[in-house]
Amino acid sequence: MRIGSGLLLLLGMLGAAAVQAELYRYVDDKGVVVLNRQGVPPQHIGKGYEVLNAQGRVTRVVPPAPTPEERQRLLEAQARATSDAQLLRLYASVEDVERAKVRKLSELDSVIGITRGNLQSLRTQQENLQSQAAGHERAGRTVPEQLVTQIDNLSKEQASLRRDIERYRQARKQAESSFAREHQRVGELLGQSQ
Repeated sequence: MRIGSGLLLLLGMLGAAAVQAELYRYVDDKGVVVLNRQGVPPQHIGKGYEVLNAQGRVTRVVPPAPTPEERQRLLEAQARATSDAQLLRLYASVEDVERAKVRKLSELDSVIGITRGNLQSLRTQQENLQSQAAGHERAGRTVPEQLVTQIDNLSKEQASLRRDIERYRQARKQAESSFAREHQRVGELLGQSQ
């Protein structure tokens, strides 16, 4: 049993010696290169360092932490790469972008057309109700409150539909711009720029 525990102790010391054999090389605040067996102090880790083996060979290099500007560029590059990958999943060619654009603009034009039709229908209803109200006034009768309320409600609905039409027009302009950018980028990525 003593031999087994002695062997374990020897292996433990060899493992500790192997760990201690590593050196850490870094530059301190004064610009001096420091070799340290204990590790790199926390205030110097962000500047990067090297790990050396017992023979003085570099076994690992830990690069310096990126500056805020470098970090921002990395984030922008990652966002661009993600965006490009998504574009390439959606479109196999610039023609695919054009087909998607035509479909989207057609859908928006359809919605605008339907909304205009609804607006015209409301105008016709309002004109009929206003004609009825005028008939009451010509006959010297008071216009029923219900009729006045219906006319007001139709005016509000028309205003809402006009806002919807304007929103759809803006969405159409944004879609045109977005598809133009996607067309350009897909062309660049696939070498199909026109």
